[in-house]
Amino acid sequence: MTKIIECVDLTKSYHDGSRDLHILQGVSLHVNAGEILAITGPSGVGKSTLLHILGTLDTPNSGTLYFNGKDVKKMGRGEVNRIRNNEIGFVFQFYHLLPEFNALENVMMPALAAGKTRKQCKARAEELLEKVGLTERMTHKPGQLSGGEQQRVAIARALFNEPSIVLSDEPTGNLDESTGAGVLNLLLELQRSEGLTLVIVTHDLQLATKADRWIVIHEGRAMEKAED
Repeated sequence: MTKIIECVDLTKSYHDGSRDLHILQGVSLHVNAGEILAITGPSGVGKSTLLHILGTLDTPNSGTLYFNGKDVKKMGRGEVNRIRNNEIGFVFQFYHLLPEFNALENVMMPALAAGKTRKQCKARAEELLEKVGLTERMTHKPGQLSGGEQQRVAIARALFNEPSIVLSDEPTGNLDESTGAGVLNLLLELQRSEGLTLVIVTHDLQLATKADRWIVIHEGRAMEKAED
């Protein structure tokens, strides 16, 4: 089975005043192509930190991260940026939409920032917004959308460049139970229909049970939860 991401003995610590906070203490895991991997653990245990490292948004103090078999530390900055922009999609708890742009423009933003024209991007953005159920809301700005609708826009944006993997940090954490369930079902549906590889950091144990594999972060290390 192809491993899109693999990490070996990742450590991460932060200096806080007179002490060092050791967040990750030798995390090793892998993500197989086409699977859903859930990562759980108590608040403050380092789940988001780990996700940021997997997405090349942060760097570990030590350890090795491989993307499609290549050591990220040995890549040039340009190649890492290319992977982050083209191969990885991000969905966060807080949607990070630009308030001055409408839904369609927000979905196109990664490609526009990369130099593509609006004409080149428009059809793809419209297709994705249709897939996430926002056909009638494309010209609405974030302030005119509900939390669930904003998260759907964020999901569409994450899929724009047809990434190899989507990393999602508490995608339902800012939503009520009913809306969160709808967003979760959408992610799972897209994973099946698009063949996505999906990593979800979550506090929601019900969500974790729907994943193909479940990793628990405990005392700075990753343990795979066995099936009951």
